Amino acid sequence: MGSSQSNEGNSDAAALDGKQPDAFDGISSLVFPTFEDHHIEKKYELGAVLGAGAFAEVRLATYKKTGTTYAVKCIKKQGLDELTKADLMDEVAVLREMAHPNVVNVYQFYPREKDHFYVIMEYMKGGELFERIVAKQVYTEKEARAVCRVLLATVRYLHDHDVVHRDLKPDNLLLTSDADDANIKLADFGFAKKLDGQKLTQLCGTPNYIAPEILLHEPYGVTVDMWSLGCIIYILLGGYLPFVDDNQTRLFRKIRNGAYSFHPEYWSDISDEAKDLIRGCLNVDAEKRLTAAQAMEHPWLAVSDDCLGGNCLDKSLERLQLFNARRKLRGAIRTVMTARHCARQWNAVADDKPTAPAS
Repeated sequence: MGSSQSNEGNSDAAALDGKQPDAFDGISSLVFPTFEDHHIEKKYELGAVLGAGAFAEVRLATYKKTGTTYAVKCIKKQGLDELTKADLMDEVAVLREMAHPNVVNVYQFYPREKDHFYVIMEYMKGGELFERIVAKQVYTEKEARAVCRVLLATVRYLHDHDVVHRDLKPDNLLLTSDADDANIKLADFGFAKKLDGQKLTQLCGTPNYIAPEILLHEPYGVTVDMWSLGCIIYILLGGYLPFVDDNQTRLFRKIRNGAYSFHPEYWSDISDEAKDLIRGCLNVDAEKRLTAAQAMEHPWLAVSDDCLGGNCLDKSLERLQLFNARRKLRGAIRTVMTARHCARQWNAVADDKPTAPAS
């Protein structure tokens, strides 16, 4: 499918480029991307719900002039605090600056509707990447590396532009179409920030993928994405999360201590180079953690296809299928961490004395 943008569908957006809107709900310091006036229903026919959360849902949207299908993120205005509104503004602003084949396209933003904000985005017809992987009959380290190479290059692009995503996880890895060679795209920039050379302090992320420096209330930068990406690479190869516990306080302690293992029953057929890359990404010391640029030069990416093609991940695929089924089951109730959630668990981890990470 590629980009679902049509020339006609984007003509209104192009005409508004550079237009400075009025201040939005008291937030006047932000420079907005392309804005649209109200009455979204005049241009789009809203259709089926693709996904939903506490304050937002994603629906199909058909552009009436051309019949082109898009996705529209519909965010309820009622109940949103200033921090969440600012996050939304940042998401739209960041995405409008991105021009990368593996970053989801955003086209228009409707801030002036009565009850909702609307963000018109590329429709990712192929669904989630992990759904495609678990449907495979045969899965090899070569295939896993091909996915990881795309993810590393995409994250490097963000970091080269001083953007941190802050919520990398399987849910946000989508496919443009149902084709076998569909493009992978990174989505959901709800916590993304343009750093402008500064460090961040906001507590946010998704529990199993969150970097230890965030848990420790330390100022952080783009390296938090490399931790999350290390978790994703671990799952792609091993089939399960590196850090897991039903008790969130214990989970956060494991993350803070870097307490994970390469269990032989699932990792014995996986190359040492792959494990070394994961160790580099899951270094609890953010200063020593691999950067995206360094990861792109890692020896694992240079191992021949013939060597990795013979590393069948049958056991990992079984675990990955189980992981994905559980992930989908939890999807309706999964909570994305913000400063308003789980303060007790955050503080319990931050107050503990550190212990040595697992080897």
